[in-house]
Amino acid sequence: MEDLRLILAIVGIIAVIVLLIKKVETRTALIGVGLILCVLCFKPMDAFTAFTASMTKAGLIKAICASMGFAFVMKFTKCDQHLVNALTKPLGNIGFFLIPMVTLLTYMINIAIPSAAGCSAAVGATLIPLLMASGVRPAMAGAAVFAGVFGSVLSPGNAHNIFVTEMVVKSGNAGYTVQDVIKVQMPSAFVALGIVLVCITLMAFVFKDYSKGKNYLIETGIEEKNTKDLKVNYLYALMPLVPLIILIIGGTSLNKVPFLAWTKMGVAEAMLIGGVLSIFVTMTNPQTIVKEFFNGMGSAYANVIGIIIAAGVFVAGLTACGAIDFIIELLKSEQNYVKFGGTFIPYLMGIITGSGDAATFAFNEAITSQAIQLGFEQDKLGMAASIAGALGRGSSPIAGACIVCAGLALANPVELAKRTALGMFISIVVIAFFIL
Repeated sequence: MEDLRLILAIVGIIAVIVLLIKKVETRTALIGVGLILCVLCFKPMDAFTAFTASMTKAGLIKAICASMGFAFVMKFTKCDQHLVNALTKPLGNIGFFLIPMVTLLTYMINIAIPSAAGCSAAVGATLIPLLMASGVRPAMAGAAVFAGVFGSVLSPGNAHNIFVTEMVVKSGNAGYTVQDVIKVQMPSAFVALGIVLVCITLMAFVFKDYSKGKNYLIETGIEEKNTKDLKVNYLYALMPLVPLIILIIGGTSLNKVPFLAWTKMGVAEAMLIGGVLSIFVTMTNPQTIVKEFFNGMGSAYANVIGIIIAAGVFVAGLTACGAIDFIIELLKSEQNYVKFGGTFIPYLMGIITGSGDAATFAFNEAITSQAIQLGFEQDKLGMAASIAGALGRGSSPIAGACIVCAGLALANPVELAKRTALGMFISIVVIAFFIL
């Protein structure tokens, strides 16, 4: 009977992968397969219990919804585009080295604008035409931006950072914060950044993607975006960074300075302060800002927390089959495999599905929650899975961010992925073998 249940679990995992490849809506695939597994194991209520339990995780809801609300305000006021233009203006025409510079810049902006697709759209609208006008082939212009959208692993508004923080707090470490989990992620994040910058430069040589004096905008018939002509308001450009600055100060010894003590706060509070301040800086109708903020909160619950809820139902299905207990017992006896499972599984799922979210949330819910029993710290394992999923997404031609960049460059998404995949793969190998 146990063998039959394990077979069911394997079939369920394969079914989810196939459904996601076929572009079935992520939440539907996870909830559907999880519910079916629970029913087949005569534990249907486990699926509904998991669903309702995930609906009311206060820490997750506060931080994620507030972060997305703030992102909507930044997009509506165009503060995000002012930030992009302010940072790209100094680049000018620096030739071949513009390629790694754009990747680095996108990475940094992605910390402030953590949505991969959203950051790609905001950054790509300016930087991709700039690259193409400077002699960079369309595929590499798109790839340079796409390669940088894993900077969100260092963002306080990143759903995975918040999820792992909440997990550590529930395990008994009440004083643990998002800033603490970001410190854990930093070695992997910066090593991966260095590797990706070297590899994207190498790929530009290999594919001969730079031709000095050539303007690919003219050749492809693309007109430069109006956003490039946007006159930068530096106060507007500062707005997306406000919550980030507050959280960095509040999470370090700087908060001991008397007049900075107020910065010690949660993610949600920092996002709210950023939203309120943007009303005065942009002189936008407060009613409109409030409306956009709540629209963003609703979107976060539906699209981000919705995936967390769905992943919980899927994990409940695997648990009902006995698969989770089996994996935990296996990893207890073979602990050397834990770090490889925590990196390569989310990485491969990210490539296959174009999104590391479903795989990473499911892995962290199922395995990282048991990390202490497996001889690992929850934050280290959880954040390894998080960056692994992001790196997998950065290798996938079906990732939303890749498709956005390819669309802006009028290039084939597969050509973009061919240029980013090497850096992402070497990064995950280094993280699995040398950092975790």
